[in-house]
Amino acid sequence: MPVYLDQDQAREMLAEMGVAISARQLRRAAEPDAHGRRRLPFFRDPIDGRLKIDRDTLRRIYFDRQAAAENACSALRDFNLH
Repeated sequence: MPVYLDQDQAREMLAEMGVAISARQLRRAAEPDAHGRRRLPFFRDPIDGRLKIDRDTLRRIYFDRQAAAENACSALRDFNLH
């Protein structure tokens, strides 16, 4: 069952994961760019009109980025050993 977080709850969850960002940084990531795309997949709740994001989606984004960074580091390390 999905759990939807508003911006404040998303910031709290990220802080619990060790990712400290300001309210302004999160607000900027949730704002659409000139093409209507957001850096984080927030959507406007049809009931209360506030921006929401799925908790598991937000976690997955951070874990995927961490894995990509680790893979890139391993590739560079392996390249330098040969």
